[in-house]
Amino acid sequence: MIVRDAVSLARFDAARMGKADLARGQHLFAGLNAFEPGQVHEPHVHCDRDKLYFVLEGQGDVTVGAEAGRVGAGDLVLAPADVEHSLSNPGPGRLVVLVVLGPPPGP
Repeated sequence: MIVRDAVSLARFDAARMGKADLARGQHLFAGLNAFEPGQVHEPHVHCDRDKLYFVLEGQGDVTVGAEAGRVGAGDLVLAPADVEHSLSNPGPGRLVVLVVLGPPPGP
């Protein structure tokens, strides 16, 4: 499977973080999270599932466990299984993040 121009598939929603599925295999999932300025993906945990964030556009504030910082285009973040993590867009521009989960979430 080849996904061309993945960033163009980002779906923004004025009410909440937008999501777009890109690819799903038996052992891996990839999608996009799209944030308008001020939007937050609240702290959460994925049991038995590792998660990667790769920032494609914009800047965000990320927390993984006790570590927190600002990330921008080209930065990669690992949220290991069972570790609380969150991501937000402080603005002023939009934020687009490639999300990779293994194993994939349920349907």
